[in-house]
Amino acid sequence: MTTNKNTFSTVYIGVGSNMGDRYKNIQDAEKEISKSDSCKIVRVSKIYETDPVGYLDQDNFLNCVFEINTQLIPDQLIDFMLSTEKILKRERIVHWGPRTIDLDILFYNNMIISSSNLIIPHPRMHERMFVMKPLCDLIPEYVHPVLNESCLLIKKKLEKKQGIVEVWEPLD
Repeated sequence: MTTNKNTFSTVYIGVGSNMGDRYKNIQDAEKEISKSDSCKIVRVSKIYETDPVGYLDQDNFLNCVFEINTQLIPDQLIDFMLSTEKILKRERIVHWGPRTIDLDILFYNNMIISSSNLIIPHPRMHERMFVMKPLCDLIPEYVHPVLNESCLLIKKKLEKKQGIVEVWEPLD
């Protein structure tokens, strides 16, 4: 795996699970990512229980955000996240359907990327309380590089429309 060994980038990963032992799935994702020499988990938000979005006939999710430092460039990082999902038995059967684990790149430094296989910042994050609430645990004042609004302001706009079911403590 090719990396930029001279530079670490700060990346925020949205994490979700609604199949099996959801909490253990998130723990397993943290462990799997931490095995890599190219990625280091710096902080983890609180974990929130949330209703599904899109495809509604499924169980509630547990969601959080990982802050990582990585030497991987964005295309390598998305490949690494997809391979981590596969290791953790993620199957893509129904669009927005149930999953053991979901790993989405939310922010990668201040980069704006739009390619056939990757869009950063995540294109729907500002519409999802299950992303913005845990993201605000970590970086409330961070300004979204496309919307030019802080994560906290985006979350406040969503609070009028969407709720969070339950709060869990960060992973140990």
